[in-house]
Amino acid sequence: MKPLVTLLSVIAMCALFSSCSENAPSGGGGESTSSTGVTEAEHGKLPSGESVKIFTLTNANGMVAKVTEYGAILDSITVPDKDGALADVTHGYDSLEGWLTNTSYFGATVGRFGNRIAHGKFSLDGKEYTLVTNNAPGGIPCHLHGGTVGFDKVLWKGESFESDNARGVKLSYLSKDGEEGYPGNLSVEVTYTLTDNNELVWEAKATTDAPTVLNIVHHSYWNLSGDPDTSINDHELTLFADQYLATDAGLIPTGEKADVAGTPMDFTSPHLIGARVDADFEALKLGGGYDHAWVLNGTKDGDLVKAAKLRDPETGRVMEVLTNQPAVQFYGGNFLDGTATGKGGVAYQHRTALCLETENYPDAPNNPDAPSAVLRPGETYHHKMVHRFSAE
Repeated sequence: MKPLVTLLSVIAMCALFSSCSENAPSGGGGESTSSTGVTEAEHGKLPSGESVKIFTLTNANGMVAKVTEYGAILDSITVPDKDGALADVTHGYDSLEGWLTNTSYFGATVGRFGNRIAHGKFSLDGKEYTLVTNNAPGGIPCHLHGGTVGFDKVLWKGESFESDNARGVKLSYLSKDGEEGYPGNLSVEVTYTLTDNNELVWEAKATTDAPTVLNIVHHSYWNLSGDPDTSINDHELTLFADQYLATDAGLIPTGEKADVAGTPMDFTSPHLIGARVDADFEALKLGGGYDHAWVLNGTKDGDLVKAAKLRDPETGRVMEVLTNQPAVQFYGGNFLDGTATGKGGVAYQHRTALCLETENYPDAPNNPDAPSAVLRPGETYHHKMVHRFSAE
């Protein structure tokens, strides 16, 4: 009987081990595996000792998006090509330690005011506010992306959710009155949702207890080839905009809405990004390439408007961008210079990724012709941005 007891014991132990293995954490600080749905794990700790979570969203088609509580950042997203092969199509870092060095705003939620405010000053209800000037294109100081410690450099509180055809994470943050010079206590929620239609939806909502200005923006860097060593000059871009905002040397809009027709700024039909980027054209010289806001035509797609369509001819990956905002900033990665070492030890070189940031106009608080950037008590700010992925 003893050999039988031993055999039964071994079988029982194997069954137990198999059961434990199926539910055991797998790397990434305790993240469990799942075919579809959302999981969470510890991403690391901040210098303050606070723990940071990372959320992994997986859809029914195998796409995976990862979102961190630090900076409400899109850490990565894998997207299928025309042959179904998945690859991460964003710039970023392999660890929280890397993200703490993120000076390029890779993947970040930026605010309170994304993009630039001239000289770091604006007036609201007769009072002038002074913000930090942390950027100086053309040698002209401005306030950029919320300041020294904007939304991209703070710890948010994440909470996962799932529905029949989607899964996501809601991140919350309280920006206190006076933070980075802005007035009012601002309660912010940012939601990332990955659907089974291969859409990544980024959505920001905010309320305030005192009048303030804001322009919360998502700032991922995209390279649809899946190879971060390649240039995005070979990508094909369409922008649904007949006008762009002309700027001064400090990349602050002058107030002129310039027609794109007949210029290198015309992406109303698909163009390779690199075809005209070095043209002898003032706007391109001022920006060192493409780094401007295009005024959207308002072409409807459901309850949103079309902003952009990006395609990599080699892999067939396509990303369409939809929004409820009036403009899109197309930035061609002009200031990437190899000093940022990212995922897999890759040094991100000049124009190896691009940004398509839906938003209000840059410097809107100082431009009476811009859509209002003011949020008052009793109102809710709402910015919705959809990234729709496909292959062709």
